[in-house]
Order: sequence, then C-alpha cells, then structure tokens
Amino acid sequence: MRAGNREPVRRAEKTPRKNAGQHPSPANAQSLSAPDRPPRSGERPAENIPVILETAAAEGFRLIDSGNGEKLERYGPYRIVRPEAQALWPRALGDADWSDADAIFTGDTDEDGLGRWKFPATPLGETWPMRLLDVDFYGRFTSFRHVGVFPEQMAHWRWMQDRIRSSDRTLNVLNLFGYTGVASLIAAAGGAEVTHVDASKKAIGWARENQALAGLEDKPIRWICDDAMKFIAREERRGNSYDIILTDPPKFGRGPNGEVWQLFDHLPAMLDICRSILSPQAVALVLTVYSIRASFYSIHELMRETMRGAGGLVESGELILREQSAGRALSTSLFSRWVNP
Repeated sequence: MRAGNREPVRRAEKTPRKNAGQHPSPANAQSLSAPDRPPRSGERPAENIPVILETAAAEGFRLIDSGNGEKLERYGPYRIVRPEAQALWPRALGDADWSDADAIFTGDTDEDGLGRWKFPATPLGETWPMRLLDVDFYGRFTSFRHVGVFPEQMAHWRWMQDRIRSSDRTLNVLNLFGYTGVASLIAAAGGAEVTHVDASKKAIGWARENQALAGLEDKPIRWICDDAMKFIAREERRGNSYDIILTDPPKFGRGPNGEVWQLFDHLPAMLDICRSILSPQAVALVLTVYSIRASFYSIHELMRETMRGAGGLVESGELILREQSAGRALSTSLFSRWVNP
C-alpha cells in the first residue's frame, strides 16, 4: 500500500459547517436523506489528497494482465478472466497466456449484469479455498461475475489490521454492507470485536462458512442480516458506538423488506449516522464506492463535512491493482476515510 506520485495536500480549514460497491448483496435504505439531519458545525478535518492505495501481488491473489476491456487474475489456484471497463489499453501478454485461463466470465459486461462462467479445460466447482492476509475463506463463481472478495481492499484491511494490533485496547469494528465477511474475519483475527451487517441472508450464510473455514468460530463476531440504514439508526437511538466503521455501499440496492437504496440520495445521511455512532476514541470511518461516475473529490468533501468538529484527517483517492505483466495501474474504486491519528 503506498501513496501515488503526486504530492499530497495537508491543511486544516478554519470555517464551520455539516454533515460503503455494486456489491451483489442487496443493500439498504430508508427514505432518509441529508436534509433530515441537522447540519454539523466546527472546523473541517485536515486533508490528504490525492492518495492512491495500491494492492500488488500477494499470497492468494495477483493481477496478471489487463487490456481490451478485460482482466486476467489469479485467485488461489485459478486463472480467471473477467470484464473490466477501465482496461482501455492493449494486453501486454499474448493469446497463449489468456487462453490458458481456468474460468472465463461470459455474458453481460455491465457491472451489475448477469452472465455465466465458462471453464475451458476442466469443469470447476462453485467454490474453492483461498487465503489472504493469513485468513482462509471461499472463493465462489457467481452469476454477477464476482468471486466473493475484492482484493483491492487489502490496502484498507492491512491498514486496519495494523491499527487493531497496535491499539492498547480491544477495538469495536462495524462492517456495513459486509458481503462475504472477509474484512470482518481479518479484523477479528487481529483482535477486534466485530459486528457484520448485510441485507442478504445468502451473503451472511457464506460469511459464516468462511468463518468456519478460517477456524475463527471462537472470535467475537456478530452476524446480522438487516437493512444497514435501519441498523445504524437503531444503534444511534440505543447509544451504541464503534471505534472503526467500514462501509462499502452499492450504487443501488433493495433491503429485505423492499427498502430502496440510491447512493447519491442516501449516502450523506448514512455517513452522518455513522459519525454519530463513532466512539469518543474512534479510530476511523472508511468509505469505499464502486461503479459511480464521480470524482473522488465528491466523497472527499462529503466526508470532511460529515466529520466537522471531529479533528483528525480525511484522506481520499482511489484503490488500484498493479498488474504483474506491464506494471500498469488498474483503478477499481474511489475511497475516502477519516482517521484519528
């Protein structure tokens, strides 16, 4: 994980004011928008921009090559080809390397589109064991082209692991839109108490399977199948708080009771509630956003307004994967995180 070549900007603003993917698990919502929340006051936190968090090759994952609207990756033992709209350049490797893939996703190339997997050599099962950051879990071939983990988020996970392990107390982590639970397991393995929230029963079941495979059944993880907005609103009313909040909301989703989530409509209120349930000794609020046509500046400024009066630092930018073949950077998502140094 490292910052990009551009020189970061650090400054604190001295005037007052206010205010977690396209993941396959349907997300959440409630008809709650920013105007329903009172404005925040105080100075905006210092900022560090732009920050590029890079995930290079690691045990269990590598981006082998990319180009022509596709990417060739290794997940555990398998070489996998999937659509990638950001890969505008030509491939660095030849057809022989690409045709040697174990699995190829075919069908709708849109991020939310459905399709199917083709196995050129040998038919493969739906799941296979993987390991990242010393935690075991299952990869899975899904109809929406994902495989159960977003490896670029290892940049966040390593950072979180370091903060958990270096703390002189047990940190309480909330993982909203938690999907298959890899981040929750990594936090728990590091010594945190974790609350994992996702609106999909299927995703919660998968996360529990991952917990068993990782041998972490004895770790303090609460698995909660619920609408994220409703859950955090209840936590605010109850006065519960967390030291680290991870949130990775989709662009659009539906909760278990038909709640509609629209990222641009509901994100400001969601972040503001997350701000309210941060503990007095909070460490971080981390937001990652996929599949939106926006600059990282939009979520950066929103995060700074949300955290007015909290001190600390807001750093924002992009998560990237570095390919093995030609060393090119593949941008995957935008992020913004408030941290209390």
